[in-house]
Amino acid sequence: QVQVVESGGGLVQPGGSLRLSCAASGSDFAILGMAWYRQAPGKQQRESVATITGDDSTTYANSVKGRLTIFRNNTKSTVYLQMNSLKPEDTAVYYCSSRLLRLGLVQTAWGQGTQVTVSS
Repeated sequence: QVQVVESGGGLVQPGGSLRLSCAASGSDFAILGMAWYRQAPGKQQRESVATITGDDSTTYANSVKGRLTIFRNNTKSTVYLQMNSLKPEDTAVYYCSSRLLRLGLVQTAWGQGTQVTVSS
């Protein structure tokens, strides 16, 4: 079994910064890619915010380009989301997902989410 755990959320003023972390742990798996999603208050669907592939290619939602950066550590089992110039509309629960190859199958593991609130 693979566990995905996020951390680093909190309350920040508009224009401030936060860094979220996401660690995948377990046995017998290889990470194919990782991503951050968010679900804003009152919305039913999660929005893709940023993704990073096995070769460190990245993509971003248009609404966060230039403000949020996804990157990984050397072992590639931990991914970060550096969030700068935060806006109230960035308020959401942020979820990390890890696309894995485990026991010959491609699987997706999700974390429990971490709350980010941008407010003065």
